[in-house]
Amino acid sequence: MSQNVATAAGPTSPNAPKKGPGALAGASARIFSGSGGALLGLILLFIVLAVVAPNFLTARNLINVVDQVTVLGILAVGATAVIITGGIDLSVGSVLALSTMVLGWLSHDGGWPLWAAMLAAIAVGAVAGSLNGLGIAYAQLPPFIATLAMMSIARGMANLITDGQQIVGYPEWFFLFSSQRYLGFFSIISLVLIALYIVSWLWLKYRASGRAIYAIGGGAEVARLAGIKVKSVTIWVYVVAGALAGLGGIVLASRLDSSQPSAGTGYELDVIAAVVIGGASLSGGVGRIGGTIIGVLIIGVLRNGLNLLGVSPFIQQIVIGLVIAIAVMADVLRRKRA
Repeated sequence: MSQNVATAAGPTSPNAPKKGPGALAGASARIFSGSGGALLGLILLFIVLAVVAPNFLTARNLINVVDQVTVLGILAVGATAVIITGGIDLSVGSVLALSTMVLGWLSHDGGWPLWAAMLAAIAVGAVAGSLNGLGIAYAQLPPFIATLAMMSIARGMANLITDGQQIVGYPEWFFLFSSQRYLGFFSIISLVLIALYIVSWLWLKYRASGRAIYAIGGGAEVARLAGIKVKSVTIWVYVVAGALAGLGGIVLASRLDSSQPSAGTGYELDVIAAVVIGGASLSGGVGRIGGTIIGVLIIGVLRNGLNLLGVSPFIQQIVIGLVIAIAVMADVLRRKRA
């Protein structure tokens, strides 16, 4: 366990780079280290698509890529913490759908101010996450089973709220969250995503509670004997993942200007793929936010490039599945070498 914690926390070394011209490069290297070669894969993917895909490197298309990965990026933050603990969350797509329907129903039919409905959507996601965590920590349900059950429950409730009907039309200021550009490139939502990644990186690296999830992933019983409140930390990890799914529902509603009960279908697979591609281990104890950023970009860039090339959505699913398989095999080989 101590080895995993030390790796995750990234203890400083006497030879660590100090202030100087290379400080920024050194910091970037530390953030994106441990990504299992994913950064090289992302660079190669960019080069290939720049050559074969028309208009790939245009500013408009790159902005489109960033917009397309915002929801996936938000969900992947919570999934990173979940997977580091050795767990898995199959419910994020359905919880996102439930949250976005709660947002629409409260703001359109319930008479709530939109800002209050937004808070309620995040709260609904957090409640769903807490039920996942409680089921895993106290009912001793395997994470796969607990979150699979929540996936079905949340999807059913999302459809039940409006009998499967979508809710259309939000105020213009809400739509501007995802459409208005600052510095010619960033929307408010993309800036929120960047801030979220910075905060989560700092938390995992420097906070005791962040380092505790690595210890739990390395060995829950050993972590408990070391004084870590394993059940409490596990529950809070799933609460955060659920709340971020709620936030993802708000972001998706802003992008689409609607709330749809079918929203988030298949997102759980893309989220897990992004985290694993980024170097996290499904066995727990290993994972970095920097790697997750790269994994999210690989999924987003790959889908965007395949769309530009006119590849069938069905073939895209096959490609994504192969990428997941390759990433997991790479993780197995890394652990065997270690």
